[in-house]
Amino acid sequence: MRGLERIIQDHPFFAGLDEAFCQLVYGCAKNVRFAEGDYLFREGEAASRLYLLRQGRVALETKTPGRGTLIFRTLDTGDLVGLSWLVPPYRWAYDARALDPVRAIAMDAACLRQKCEEDHDLGYDVMKRVMPILIEHLHGTQIQLLDVYGDPA
Repeated sequence: MRGLERIIQDHPFFAGLDEAFCQLVYGCAKNVRFAEGDYLFREGEAASRLYLLRQGRVALETKTPGRGTLIFRTLDTGDLVGLSWLVPPYRWAYDARALDPVRAIAMDAACLRQKCEEDHDLGYDVMKRVMPILIEHLHGTQIQLLDVYGDPA
């Protein structure tokens, strides 16, 4: 487990997290791999994991009427995949598909939520780390929507 602990501590999302908090979240984690084309999750499924990308790229996709599948965001090594685990009803609002072979740390969402609920200082620290990522995703999606639906003139 020591290797997994080091990987979690070194990931940008958990980097600098208090050692006591790190100790709390280690038990929620496991290594996972996805082949190119595999789905990490699909829209409507239970948001049961948070993924810390260690290697590879992941496309966030949504189905659009008349246009098919639209990639609205591409995530890369060091990024977080999946924020719906944090907000009820804990369901994915889009698909996440591996564009390359992907190595990641999968954090069990129920475990992580429970740890945050039991230790509000940890929960606050996690929220401070998630909010900038969420805002970045919103801005990126806004730009993508302007590209897709903007005036071609």
